[in-house]
Order: sequence, then C-alpha cells, then structure tokens
Amino acid sequence: MMKTLFLQPPSFDGFDGGAGSRYQARREIRSFWFPTWLAQPAALIPGSKLIDAPPAGLTMKDVMPHARTAELVIIHTSTPSFANDVKVAAQIRAENPVVKIGFIGAKVAVQAGESLERAAPVDFVARNEFDFTIKEIAEGKPFAEVDGISWRNEAGEIVHNQDRPTLEDMDSLPFVADVYKRDLKIEDYFIGYLMHPYVSLYTGRGCKSRCTFCLWPQTVGGHRYRTRSVEHVIAEVKQIQRDFPQMRELFFDDDTFTDNLPRAEAIARELGKLGVTWSCNAKANVPRDTLKVLRDNGLRLLLVGYESGNQQILHNIKKGMRIEVAKKFTKDCHDLGIKIHGTFILGLPGETQDTIRETIDFAKEINPHTIQVSLAAPYPGTFLYNQAVENGWLDAAHAELIDDHGIQIAPLHYPHLTHTEIFDSVETFYRQFYFRVPKIASIVGEMVRSPQMMKRRLREGVEFFQFLRERHAA
Repeated sequence: MMKTLFLQPPSFDGFDGGAGSRYQARREIRSFWFPTWLAQPAALIPGSKLIDAPPAGLTMKDVMPHARTAELVIIHTSTPSFANDVKVAAQIRAENPVVKIGFIGAKVAVQAGESLERAAPVDFVARNEFDFTIKEIAEGKPFAEVDGISWRNEAGEIVHNQDRPTLEDMDSLPFVADVYKRDLKIEDYFIGYLMHPYVSLYTGRGCKSRCTFCLWPQTVGGHRYRTRSVEHVIAEVKQIQRDFPQMRELFFDDDTFTDNLPRAEAIARELGKLGVTWSCNAKANVPRDTLKVLRDNGLRLLLVGYESGNQQILHNIKKGMRIEVAKKFTKDCHDLGIKIHGTFILGLPGETQDTIRETIDFAKEINPHTIQVSLAAPYPGTFLYNQAVENGWLDAAHAELIDDHGIQIAPLHYPHLTHTEIFDSVETFYRQFYFRVPKIASIVGEMVRSPQMMKRRLREGVEFFQFLRERHAA
C-alpha cells in the first residue's frame, strides 16, 4: 500500500473549500465543513494521512514534510480553488519528483481532460465517486486498469478509462469517524448555526431533486438517494459519542436527509435513545407528523434551501417546491420549536429587482432563525452553467466565482440586471432581514439567556462587518 496523503490545500484565510461546503468561498462569518469526501477514501487506506489545511491554519511549510515522504498525494479541488491547487501540486512535485499526484472533486469529475491540460504536475484525476478508485491506485494497480480515472500516459497523452459503476452498497464504506479522530481536531470546524463543537457525516449520497444549480447531485452523487442502513449509521454515531465526548451537535450532511421519511424517522428514534442533539439538511416539505417524530428524538435544527420567494424562479430552477407548502412547513417548525437556518440565492434565472424584494419579504415573513444569502454560482457540470453560457448570461472564458480575496462574486448578469445590482442585493438582504426590531429583540433575548450564545453572536457580528468592509474594498 502506498504511503498516501489526502490534502485540502492551504488557501485564502478563512476559505472553506471542503466538499461539504456548498459554495467554496469565504463566507460572511468564518465557517468550516468537515472534509468528509476526503476522509472517506482515507478510511479505506491503512496508514494514510489527511491534512485539512484551511481550518487548521496550516501553510505549505507545514504540509511539505508530509508531502516530501508521500508516494501518493490526493488533492481535493474545486472550480474556485483550482488555480491555487495546481500551484500546490507544482510545489509538491518540485520537492518530491517521484510522487503520484491525483485530483478529486466535482471540478475534475466533469472537466477531466481540460483539468489535466491545465494541471501539468497532476498525473490523474478521479471522476464521479472515487473512494475505491483511490484505494486501487494506493494498492499499486496500474492506471490503465483503474476504472473511473483520466490520466496522463508516458507519452503525455490524456487517457480516459471507462467509468466506475455507481456504489450501491453504502455499508461497504468504513466510518469516517476513524479518520476524524486520527487526523482532525473537531474544534477547528465551526458553522455559525450549529452548536460548537459539532461533527458531520453522510448517511447516504445523492438527491432526487433536480435543482439546476446544485453541484453534487449533477456531478458526483447522482439523483438516486443511496443510503447506509440504519444500523450502520447508528454504529458510527455511537463511536463518535465515544471518541468525541465534547461534541454538542451531530449534523447529517446528506444533500436531503428527509428524502426518505420512514428511514429518517427510524434513525431519529435510535438517536433519541442515545440522547444525541442533531441537525440535517431538509426540503421545505416535511410533514408535521414527521417533524414531530424528529423533534421528539433530538432534532434541533433544519438547514433548508428556500432559494427564492418567487414561484416562477422556483419553477425556472426546477426546485419542485410550492411557496404555500414552504410557508406551512416553516410554521410547523416554529410551532414545534425546531430552528431553521434558511438559505437563499440571488441572481437565479428570472431574477429582477422586484423578485429580489419579493424574496426578502418572503424571508421576513417566514422568519427562519438564521439565514445565508448566496450569489447564484454556475459551476461547470450543472444545468445552470450550460443554460447561462447558451443564453449569454455568463462569459465562460472570463468567469470567476470568487475574487482575489476568496469572496464569492456575482458571475451571472442579465439584460435587466447587472453583476453589481445582484452583488449589492446580498448586503441589502442581510440588512433588511436582521435589522428589524422583532429580529433584533429575538437575538438580544437569546444572548441574554445564554452567555455562550452572546459570545458567538458578538464574534459573528464582528466577522460580518469585516466581511462587508472587504466587499466594499474589493
């Protein structure tokens, strides 16, 4: 077995490029997701090492001693971080000329040949799901015999091997908790709406929804929700409880944990027996009866993608959601005491100044506990990307998703709505949502009741205003 290093490279200060991050960028407040997509293949390879540099505050000087002695280096890359990741690969190649270097991630899954052409130091890229692909390479299997990779042969030619079959037996994957314990410090991972420290993992892959902007189902995970057994999930949860007694919340990072309601309820009932406080991603259509079962068994918060308050935009992005259903769902959550972190996207197809105002008003009406406002990001491999290029909303040759500081920018524009108008609307959204008397009163009350919450909110406030200063400076 090759000595293998799995690496999330150093990048912009505060840059969350991990595969759990839906938008690879610096956020309004400092946040880091667990590198689960790197940890999963790392768990398959005895003696491997996982370095997640950004949350640990590591530089290339810290990384290089491990890279110099590695026989195989696997780097997770993304569209925003790709150029930086190629530079990292070049540094490693210069220090360790015989090492094999591979890239994984959605970017190379859909642009394998183009990525290799732009990344001279890289030997191969892994397409789609890559867990057992990387395991075979680490075992020394010749590149020509490994399904699911594109690679550079001795003549410098790019070769595309046949696709690897989709993984069906999700229980065949080992626990990522083993790698977390071995290589990570969970206190390094912080998400503003989750209790700290938290731990996240996947109980399944894929999402049956067809949202045009969503990266993972269209590039790596697919549109079938393939799941681990309830028993397998609970066994890992028990291990996490033993290994991380300081954990205050468990987050299920499945694209949509509530896609399978009976299974979600079954897992919840087992979590209830363990006394686990937990959260998950959900669509805004979970029935009240199911919400009550989840709440009664430890559910604290749902991360919900509302995206827009305009029904036509939801149709345009194939969200499969009715505004009326989302309103009822949100009211049910409020009634049951389930907190919601609501996410919204500005600049989607059909956006106008009027629909932006409509979405802000919708957010204020349903009043989730906290919100995240993102700019529409047309990642290669998504329907939105192809649609934007075809309609002239995106100059693909010059499009960037982040600026020189790692902050997300507005790459899309429309004849009736400019880049600048979309970009500036994010700040307007936050200001109008949070600077309301009822919302301020709610936040202050929360801070008074909990000294820890007061500390968190004050830190988030400082970070948010620093973020706004940097946006304006850029």
